[in-house]
Amino acid sequence: MITTRTRRITATIRDYALMVIAAILMFAPIYYLLVGSLKPSAEVLDGFAGFLPTNLSFDNYIGVLNALNSDATGYFWQFFTNSFLISAVVVVAGLVVNSLAGYAFARLEWVGRDKVFILIILLVIVPFESVAIPLMSLMQGQRDTLFVQMVPFIANAFSVFLFYTFFLNLPKSMEEAARLDGLGSWGTFARIVIPNSRPVFATVAILTFLSSWGQYLWPSLVTSDPAVRPLPLEMGVFSSQVPPDWGQVFAFGTLLVLPVLVVFLIFQRYFVQSVAGSAVKG
Repeated sequence: MITTRTRRITATIRDYALMVIAAILMFAPIYYLLVGSLKPSAEVLDGFAGFLPTNLSFDNYIGVLNALNSDATGYFWQFFTNSFLISAVVVVAGLVVNSLAGYAFARLEWVGRDKVFILIILLVIVPFESVAIPLMSLMQGQRDTLFVQMVPFIANAFSVFLFYTFFLNLPKSMEEAARLDGLGSWGTFARIVIPNSRPVFATVAILTFLSSWGQYLWPSLVTSDPAVRPLPLEMGVFSSQVPPDWGQVFAFGTLLVLPVLVVFLIFQRYFVQSVAGSAVKG
């Protein structure tokens, strides 16, 4: 006869087995990319043998940096700097703009608030591809600048929604106590709301950085000057060489992924807190 304890052990083993399988499936492409970036090009696209760490070296990374080190090809550090500046501005400015908008919807009373918020929610389901061409026409005068790659992505409907839902669950008593102590709206937001909202700020920062760092369609529409080209767009140009050097392409891809991993590792504690908190509240 199967006891309750046996069922629990079986369920635990099953759950852990499923999580291990899921983790392997998600990590496998990253591992393949990393190992491939360290192998000779002839051994990269070699089926399952590509997972074997053989003949490893940093030659592909050196090859990428040497290939992108002249005025004719552009400089790797310049493409990296462009992507970093664009993503940093979009993240920082987006946190300010979207958090203030989310707080205004969650706490402030003003005419038409609910109707405007419905429009914000509707914007979440509008794909960027559907507005990319009209937006490109609107910003025609700003082509080939870093500015045009930043501004359209600062205000984000999904980020506003995340801030709104988090602020709704913050106890109003903290803000009321702060106002009794003489803090105004701005002071309350800066000294009370923000310090108690680190998980949602970290979550929005990670998601915004991911989206901005990997942006490809928009830069391909509004840039033609290599001087303002971001890293993902340059990777598209680099990988189109004939014949492609797959070892160097994988090395380029690894250099493109590393900043995302670093940002996630920095903020992952708050990100997990936000996800866990949302699950409990749900």
